[in-house]
Order: sequence, then C-alpha cells, then structure tokens
Amino acid sequence: MKITGVDVCPLTGATVDGGWPQGHAPQENLHTLLIVFTDSSMVGYGSCFTSGKLIEGAIELLWPLLRGESAVEPERVSEKLHQSTFWQGRGGAVTHAISGLDIALWDIMGKACNQPVSRLLGGNHRQRIKPYGSILFDEPNQLAANLESVVNRGFRAIKMGWRPFGRRDRAFDELLIQTARSTVGDSVELMVDAGGSEQFWPHGTNWARNTAAMLADYNIVWFEEALPPDDIDGFVELTRVSPVPISGGEVLTRRQAFQPWLERHAVDIIQPDCTKNGGLSEFRRIAWLAQDHNVQVVPHGWNTAIGLAADLQISAFLPNARYVEYLTPCAYIDQLTIEPFIVDADGMLAIPNRPGLGVEIDPQRLQQFCPRRIEFR
Repeated sequence: MKITGVDVCPLTGATVDGGWPQGHAPQENLHTLLIVFTDSSMVGYGSCFTSGKLIEGAIELLWPLLRGESAVEPERVSEKLHQSTFWQGRGGAVTHAISGLDIALWDIMGKACNQPVSRLLGGNHRQRIKPYGSILFDEPNQLAANLESVVNRGFRAIKMGWRPFGRRDRAFDELLIQTARSTVGDSVELMVDAGGSEQFWPHGTNWARNTAAMLADYNIVWFEEALPPDDIDGFVELTRVSPVPISGGEVLTRRQAFQPWLERHAVDIIQPDCTKNGGLSEFRRIAWLAQDHNVQVVPHGWNTAIGLAADLQISAFLPNARYVEYLTPCAYIDQLTIEPFIVDADGMLAIPNRPGLGVEIDPQRLQQFCPRRIEFR
C-alpha cells in the first residue's frame, strides 16, 4: 500500500483561547489536521499542534520524500523523514508535521491490520483511562463557575493553567487554589499548570519551590511548567525539593531532547505531546525510556479529536498510565467525530478498540472548521 497524497487541513473558527498575554486573535489557527491518502481506499488522520501555514511549508519540504512510500511502515517512514531533514528539522514545524504524518500512518496501519493502534504499539493494559478536564485559570468567581461546569460534564480530575496564576502575587495565587478546592471538594483531583513556557516568564526556582509548598496544602496532584522549559538545572533542583510532583516536557521534540530530562530526573512526570514530539513512533520510544528511569508518563494534549484519539491509544499501551488530558470545552474535540467521546459515570473515558485510532471524522463538520484544504499529490 503506497502513499498517494496528503491534505493539510488548518482548523479555524473554534480555536480555544490558549491564555497567551497577547490575546486570542493571533492564535486563531493553532491546530492542523493531516489526511494521508493511499492507493487503496484507506486514509489516515493525523494532528499537528502548529498553524496551517507552517505545516503547509513543512509538507512541501517533506512531500518528495513521502510520495510513493509505504503507508503501513510508520516508524521507518517517519525516521526517514527525520533523518532526511536533519539540517532543516530537528524540531519546530518540520517535526510537528512529521508528528501528524506519523499518527496518520499508524491510523492506516491499524486499519490495514484490522487492529487498534494500541495493540500494534505493544498491547492493551487497560480499556479506559481517567481524563482530566483542562481549563485556564480565571478570576475567582469565573473560575468557580468554570470548575462547576467541568464537574457537571462528568470529570473527576481538572487541570487549571496559565493566566492569572503566577502573574500577580502569592496571596492571589493561593486565593485561586482555595477557590478551586472549595468549589470541587476533596473528591475531585486538581492539577496546576503555571505556564512557564509563556514568553518572558519571570519566576525562578525559589518562587516555584515556595509555590509548590502552598500547593501541597491543597492536595494538588502535580505542578506543571513551573519554570521556563530550557531551565533543566532549575527543574532538577525543584523536583528534588518539591513536596508536589513536578511535571513538564510538552515543548520538547524528538526523543533525543527528552533523554537528558529523564536521565537527570528533572521531572517526576514527563508530558510528551505526540502532535509535536514526532508522533506515536517517537512517543513510544520516549515512554519506554521514561519507564526505565521510573518517570511517570502523562500525554500532553491541548488538542483535537485526532490528538485525543492518539493519546487514548497511547494510554492503552503504557504500563503505568493514569490520566489523559482533555481540553474542555473544545469544538475540535467534541464536534469533529461521528461518535462523541463520553465521560462515564465513574469519570472515566473508554479507549476506542476499533481499527486504527478508533474514531471516524465527520466530513461535514471537518468542512465547517476547515473551509480550505491544501492538497499535495
């Protein structure tokens, strides 16, 4: 089975506010779907956490290497793309594009083998996983209302991130955490994401250590991106002293970038994003390396329905998976598939066991969010 085409599908019109200080408008197109076509009737879907213009340029670079390649050898083909773009890739939009292609090729191989991707990755350790609703911090009254809405949708774990946490003063940070805990009670797990990958992040290890001590008083599950993502030495020190588990890694790409973080135990929880880090092929290698270093793996997923589907397949084959991130509310997750994702009465999410990624995109809804495709043939 050979690759005959790729469609680049920038998603617009319903992009969730990412919390950046410059506002929502510049970030309108954050996600791009890829559709890989073959010389059979099978197609595969992938997702990239990168704008359509950048993915279009990256696919233009990659297409001569991809045209006519096997559609059922995702790991070999993806590694060929990495190696062949060594001087222009090794991160950024090129690696993000390879991520989407790799996910799509795994989707095709699963369909060709009539097996879920999780079984091809190594097997199924579980049939369902706890999703945590992923939201932004807000002013206390609005934060409480948002949390109540997420709980009413069935979530039993919630992560709050970015603005205004860490942007004012310590007293206000604690007020936000107090508000959250009093709103959801003790039965709902809470995670905190400082958003240290925001531009010009002002805080260092002392702020992060003191904040972690405060978070421990409220039984926070983990403290994410407390420092800028290039401060590996700061993360090593913070992880050593923090009473709350420290997490990070969403901005890293390629397995080689994760290696020093895992070898130095810079985090307690590593959070690769398969729509950025090189796809499922790279994620599997990163996950096994993390397992060997006794570091918990939680997929990062500020995502689409395809990205979430890939994370669910990952969560089935990871031996010690505990959570999957679920951006909510998000039309690119909730409205793109023919069958919606459903959080059950226990606050759990079933892992699709149909062939490939196990989800089917609704063509009309995709057209709604992607009025113009870019075709490579």
